[in-house]
Amino acid sequence: MSAPLAKLAETAATLEPSKISCRDTAARALGIVRDGVITGEGPTTKGRVHFSRELDAADVAWCERILTASAVAHQPVSRAEAEALFEIDGAATERSDSGRFDDLIAKAVVHHAASASGLPVPPRTVALAPDTAIESWAPAYAAKVDIEVLNWIATQMRGNRRHNRTLAALIATIVGVAVPLAQLPNMFDIGM
Repeated sequence: MSAPLAKLAETAATLEPSKISCRDTAARALGIVRDGVITGEGPTTKGRVHFSRELDAADVAWCERILTASAVAHQPVSRAEAEALFEIDGAATERSDSGRFDDLIAKAVVHHAASASGLPVPPRTVALAPDTAIESWAPAYAAKVDIEVLNWIATQMRGNRRHNRTLAALIATIVGVAVPLAQLPNMFDIGM
């Protein structure tokens, strides 16, 4: 097998949920999904038509499988995984996923924020499921969320060209008790 083919086979194997051994390998696998979104090529696009910079339902399914792999299912979403999701979000200029990625990234980011703040979070298979309402487990106000984590989210959202209404609304809910709503657009630069 040639070196490029061997590398592609190794990369494809990295994506399989059974090969996800920790949150770091999950973040690396999400990076492969990001690369597929950017180029329209690679193991995540094999066997289907995929255009460069497009995020479709199959890409979201890859993200879901990676994030809920058995090795990480009972661990909180890591910052590296959340950052990889922000990178995927930023890489996709076209969407054909019916809004599923916006829901997934919002839930994953809040899962990370809550756990990094010492708050309990449900297993990923519950928290990230499409039929689980984020309000059923997410913190209801910022008093319990670490300010450093909120600043990190604000930085990520400021750097993103695309406006995620699901995440923005959730952040507004969490921060709303601690900050007057009139200050939110300036604080998070989300243009509410």
